[in-house]
Amino acid sequence: MLFPIRCFTCGAVIADKYEDFVEKTREGEDKGKVLDKLGVERYCCRRMFLTHVNVIDDISLCDRF
Repeated sequence: MLFPIRCFTCGAVIADKYEDFVEKTREGEDKGKVLDKLGVERYCCRRMFLTHVNVIDDISLCDRF
């Protein structure tokens, strides 16, 4: 799935922070600290980042259909 534009619970815009989050966590930074630096404070918004599974790459590689 694609990362949602807004938080499902509170409606805050979060998609603009996703690329920075992925980039910094791949470099080895702590996920909680990265979210703090990006200004994501609400636990509902933090949940969106921490539980997202990016399967779009797997789906686009399927050529069986």
